[in-house]
Amino acid sequence: MLGARTLSARQARRIALAAQGLADPRPGTAPSRRALTTLIDRLGAVQIDSVNVLARTHYLPAFSRLGAYPREMLEAAAWGRKPSLFEYWGHEASLLPIALQPLFRWRMERARAGETWSGLARFARERRDYIDQVLARIEREGPLVGGDFADGPRQAGWWSWSNGKAALEWLFWTGMVTTRTRRGFERVYDLTERVLPRAILEAPTPSEADAHRGLLNIAARALGVATEGDLRDYFRLPVAGTRSRIGELVEAGDLAPVAVEGWRQGAYLVADARAPRRGRAAALLSPFDNLIWRRERAERLFGARIRLEIYTPAHKREHGYYVLPFLQGEAITARVDLKADRQAGALRVQAAHLQEGATAGETAPALAAELALMADWLELSSVHVVGKGGLAAALGRCVGG
Repeated sequence: MLGARTLSARQARRIALAAQGLADPRPGTAPSRRALTTLIDRLGAVQIDSVNVLARTHYLPAFSRLGAYPREMLEAAAWGRKPSLFEYWGHEASLLPIALQPLFRWRMERARAGETWSGLARFARERRDYIDQVLARIEREGPLVGGDFADGPRQAGWWSWSNGKAALEWLFWTGMVTTRTRRGFERVYDLTERVLPRAILEAPTPSEADAHRGLLNIAARALGVATEGDLRDYFRLPVAGTRSRIGELVEAGDLAPVAVEGWRQGAYLVADARAPRRGRAAALLSPFDNLIWRRERAERLFGARIRLEIYTPAHKREHGYYVLPFLQGEAITARVDLKADRQAGALRVQAAHLQEGATAGETAPALAAELALMADWLELSSVHVVGKGGLAAALGRCVGG
């Protein structure tokens, strides 16, 4: 990238925070449905995950950015009578703005051709007649759940799925069915044509190249400044062709090549990127938050090595089980292992670790305030800190628990 503009590490970090809606303090007004949908449009996707030790992750990014919004507001946007979101494989399993559905039809077509998880693709080849029966039953009977098809042996290797669940997931990958609603965390499947608005269903299907270019543009706006790998990872795009699509966005003026201080790879800056003079937000970040999806990018931005420890054996965990980094201004200053003890009505801080370079005197009060806000949002009456981690004692004094 000879002749590319150079950004300092601090500039890149501020641009990234602004793009993610994490540069400024939360709005002082109660979040509205429009504010929520605008935020998700801005992010492009919100990851879904089943772990519920604190709150399911799809609720957390909006809390981090907007504050204590009603969780029912997100549920209505995703699974209500007139949804503005739909479920599909975006980054991972994701809630996505409904207008983006045409941009994922290439992935659905590839799934039909066998480009999905190997076990699922094999199942589809061997049991297509059975899959067609599952689809026909949904067409006749209406929305159904995996338990309605709990026949046959469990398939080892992919969450012990039954044949029925495997058929439903293949149909979901291919776009033939989608999530009508959820019961608890269980998907209720229905024909896509009965869930999505007609205007979306009848929208033209872009070419694969156009779809990739559109998704890369959304990713770039959500990231602010990013490497080729960062942009590709946001929606899990294939390696082949990505560089050419990025080149086309550069030629169109949507992206500009830049060099970032301390980054080994060249990067791309989105047109009209906002570069605030400083970051002023405070937020607890879900382990699956968009800002830290790509761990190596988080390390480049914040100098913090963030790893998902949920699947790490307990004796090997460094910071805990469900660990949320604490963003304070422009730095990640702490990490807390949180659990919602709903029976006791308490938000439990299982461990609190201070990030290198941060001070307990500045971090503990700000983190305590954030924990109190989260507890209130989760309808928990208190915050309790146990004595694990170097920040626990100072944090305990601040929260009084």
